[in-house]
Amino acid sequence: MQTELSKQLGVEHAVFGFTPFPAVAAAISRAGGFGVLGAVRYTAPDDLRRDLDWIEAHVDGKPYGLDVVMPAKKIEGVTEADVEAMIPPAHRQFVQDTLAKYGVPELAEGEASGWRITGWMEQVARGQLDVAFDYPIRLLANALGSPPADVVAHAHEQGVLVAALAGSARHARKHQDGGIDIVVAQGYEAGGHTGEIASMVLTPEVVEAVDPLPVLAAGGIGSGQQAAAALALGAQGVWLGSVWLTTAEADLHSAALTRKLLAAGSGDTVRSRALTGKPARQLRTEWTDAWDADDGPGTLPMPLQGLLVAEAVSRIQKYEIDPLLGTPVGQIVGRMNDVRSVQAVFDDLTRGFERAVDRVNRIAGRSGT
Repeated sequence: MQTELSKQLGVEHAVFGFTPFPAVAAAISRAGGFGVLGAVRYTAPDDLRRDLDWIEAHVDGKPYGLDVVMPAKKIEGVTEADVEAMIPPAHRQFVQDTLAKYGVPELAEGEASGWRITGWMEQVARGQLDVAFDYPIRLLANALGSPPADVVAHAHEQGVLVAALAGSARHARKHQDGGIDIVVAQGYEAGGHTGEIASMVLTPEVVEAVDPLPVLAAGGIGSGQQAAAALALGAQGVWLGSVWLTTAEADLHSAALTRKLLAAGSGDTVRSRALTGKPARQLRTEWTDAWDADDGPGTLPMPLQGLLVAEAVSRIQKYEIDPLLGTPVGQIVGRMNDVRSVQAVFDDLTRGFERAVDRVNRIAGRSGT
């Protein structure tokens, strides 16, 4: 599964794997793909440095990258405390009432929430980049579109390619104008923040819109056949995220959550603003239903919603409250039916890709006779 982009980056397969888990990122690169570590959860630079050190020691010299969540526009002088003060009391009460309804225990006294959406703040993301540029990363991806111009320039000075996610051809053109090297066309089926255009429509639109920039197809992809289809649509690789959640190397810290992912079908996800304030595809749970109900208070805009529910999400995850327990995941969850190693996922991807290409070649050969 080689393309011009995979050859440029020195990887065997044009499979780019986004993951919050260092062990998964390293395993993806060792298997011949390109591991991309999600940085949004690293609010302390030393924690990111520790995990990048680990990747360096376990990646066998293979290339890897980093994904940040960085706004293109800076809001001067706004702190996390300022944002917290904007959250209405009625929304805080709704959270407490919902947790009480399901008997969710409090965190222990002095225990900090383990989940905070603060990586969206520019100063946090810049702190992550200050660390990351000390390492030989080959790619910097931004989940909120084009990063600020000075960040793009700095990355290029370091020999680092810059990628940005796009949910429409219009967004992709903006990325191209901003000096981005790679556009990730993320379809409606994808887990996490995603738009409203399905991958089969979005990928060729973006390929045409930003030609000759390379495009990676994302959203609902988890098999070699789908990877072959993406390349047939003009992409130079695929960007996979959800499929790694049920790999042996992933560290979800929750047997209950793994069980729910393995049991879920493709129709068991929902695009909801309950997690961050922006539409994000995730497992449908009684928590998402409560936020999306007509009699609820409605979600707050990003980043207020993420800060509002941070402690609640930590409590739900820690105590594994099954009706409320969920995670961002794409519609490909319907194919994630067992725990496999990252290498096993790659073996299936490459075999499926070969079968798909052989099938098309046979069709082409018959049609030409």
